[in-house]
Order: sequence, then structure tokens, then C-alpha cells
Amino acid sequence: MTEPYADPADPSSGNGATAARPPVRSAAGIYGTIVTASVLATAGGSLTTLALVIAVFVTLVVYWVAEEYAEIGAHVSAGHLPGWSGVRSALMAKWPMVSASYLPLATLVGADLLGATPSTAALIALVVTVLLLMAFGWNSAKTAGMSAAGQLGMTAVAGSLGLLMIALKSGLSHLH
Repeated sequence: MTEPYADPADPSSGNGATAARPPVRSAAGIYGTIVTASVLATAGGSLTTLALVIAVFVTLVVYWVAEEYAEIGAHVSAGHLPGWSGVRSALMAKWPMVSASYLPLATLVGADLLGATPSTAALIALVVTVLLLMAFGWNSAKTAGMSAAGQLGMTAVAGSLGLLMIALKSGLSHLH
């Protein structure tokens, strides 16, 4: 997979050199899941469910646009002005940063509709987010050809990151 802004004449621009790196879509999904977990962990105890859904979604859109703005700026400063199709392609490739929030946000809203308090609904959504991080860890390790032990290790590391976010949420909720 080549980078959306890759310059075919420049081997260092990512053209052909991306095989060792994870695909942009997967990396964006992992990043979006982590940002989703961060917002759920920090704001989940203090916002209504609707406000939390908006906070997560808007935060992800801001990160998504900011990342692309930085990418475009880097290419422009290097003398490569990307065309609209390259910008559009890059934006679409990184949309999983935002779409990674769909399942946790659906869980958040579902828990709220089933009568959970906003704080409990946020915790349930955060648990779903941890499970998604673990799935990304497992899938990444499997795609990399790691042994079963390596896959379990990557899954555990991803789960630990999620558990750390739950611990942070718990700690932050006691500060109020």
C-alpha cells in the first residue's frame, strides 16, 4: 500500500517502503480507539450521555482533521503540493480514526437507554473499548505472524492499556 501523498519518484516518500509498517487504516483505527477511551475515561463521569457522545465524536473529528492538516503541511513544506484526489484519499484512509468510536458510542447510548447512569454507561462503553483494543492487539500480532504466545502477549499489552484508562477514569472520578 502506498501513502496517499507518495511521490513515485522519491523512494523515501513511502512508495513501496510501507510493507513493514501497518496499514494506515489499522493504525488510524487503533489511534481512534485510544482517543475514544481517553475521552470516555476523562469525561465519562461528568457529562450526560448525549454530551459525552458529542465530545467523543467531535474530539475524533478534530484529531482526524488535525492529522491530515499536519500531513498536508509536511508535504507542502517539502515542495509537494498534493492534489484534491490525494487529500481525499488520505482523509478516507484515516476515517477509521473516527469510525473506531461507533461501537463504543452505540454501547454508551444503549446502556443509557437501558437505564444505566451516564457514569455507568461510560464505564460499560470503556470496557467495550478495551475489548476493541485487545482485538486490535491480537489481530496485529496475528498479521505480523507472531506465535500464539506473542499474540497473547500483544493482546495482554493492549488490554493493559485499556485497564490503565479505566483506572484513570476511576481515579479522576474521585477528584470531584
